Amino acid sequence: MNFLRHLNRDRLGALLLILIGSGVVVQGTGYRMGTLTHMGAGYMPVVYGTLMTCIGIVLGVTAQRGPDAVRRKAEWRGWFCIVGGVAAFVVLGHWGGLAPATFAAVFISALGDRHNSLRDAALLALLMVVAGTLIFNVGLHLQLPLFGWGV
Repeated sequence: MNFLRHLNRDRLGALLLILIGSGVVVQGTGYRMGTLTHMGAGYMPVVYGTLMTCIGIVLGVTAQRGPDAVRRKAEWRGWFCIVGGVAAFVVLGHWGGLAPATFAAVFISALGDRHNSLRDAALLALLMVVAGTLIFNVGLHLQLPLFGWGV
């Protein structure tokens, strides 16, 4: 029962990250791994699961002690903006292409921070569109077109 006394939101989040990450690693090892240049179906799940587990361990070690250590109000604006940004990327990625999807996702997500102005969010989104275009379209030749209205 001593363990439950030290369980707060940070430690519970850390425990969930460790459990989910470990589960993803175990499941991912059931697929072919491949190599870095020729990745198999299990490569990315194992990498992401390992990262989740490591982040969970670091979060658990650095978490504040005691059940009342974290008593903050939920930042609903941030949550809604981040979820809205992901949803915008999914919809616009399918209907509009990489550039509008990236711009909308970054712009909406950046508005979740109360310190960002509309100008700052737009500038960040524009820079991410340029970076995303150079990396994913020019460099990696991603199959998602830059613009594809109504495709």
